[in-house]
Amino acid sequence: MTERARQRSPLAMTVLAFLAEAPMHAYRMHELIKQRGKDSVVNVAQRNSVYQTIARLLRTELIRVQQTLQDEGRPERVVYEITEEGSQTLSRWLKDMLAEPGNEFPDFPAALAFLPVLAPKDVARQLAQRLATLETRLADAQAGVKQAMDNGLPRLFLIEEDYKITMIRAELAWVRKLVAELESKELSWNAQWLRKVAAELEP
Repeated sequence: MTERARQRSPLAMTVLAFLAEAPMHAYRMHELIKQRGKDSVVNVAQRNSVYQTIARLLRTELIRVQQTLQDEGRPERVVYEITEEGSQTLSRWLKDMLAEPGNEFPDFPAALAFLPVLAPKDVARQLAQRLATLETRLADAQAGVKQAMDNGLPRLFLIEEDYKITMIRAELAWVRKLVAELESKELSWNAQWLRKVAAELEP
C-alpha cells in the first residue's frame, strides 16, 4: 500500500475538499469544519490533528504552500492550495468511500460480542442508558437540521446529518427490541448455562 493510500482518512479528505474550494490556511480550515458542522463526521477535537494532516498531504505533494502571510501583530500564516494530483486523489478517495463499505471496528458491536460477561439485568440497565443518550442525540440532530434548513441551507449540504439521523433511528429500534427481549427473558443466560454451552462447544 502506497503512502498516499495509507493516509486516506475523513479528515484528509476534508482538508483536500476545502482546498478544492479555495486556498486557505490551517486555522481557516478548522474554523470551517466547526462552522459547517463537519466536526460531527471528522474528529478535530485536537486542533493539532489538522496540522498533522496538512503535513502528511504536503509530504506526498497532494497540497502545496501557496503563500505565507505576515500581518502586523499576528502570527505568520501559511496558505495552502491543492495540487492537480491532490484533486485527482480527492475524487478517487470520495468515490472509494462512497462505493465500498469500510472495515470499521466500533466499540458497540465489540461489547455486544461479550454480553455474557455481565448479567442480563445489568446489560438491560446499560442499554437503557444508551437509549437515553441516543434519544438526546436524535433530538439534537433533528433540531440542528431544522434550524439549518429554516435558514435556507439546501438539503445537499446536510446529507450526512440525514444519514446520521437515519442510523440513530435504526439503532434505537434495534436496542429497544434487545432490551425488551432481555426484560421478558426471551434472551437470557446464567453461569450454569454458559458452562454447559462451553462444554458442548469444546472441540
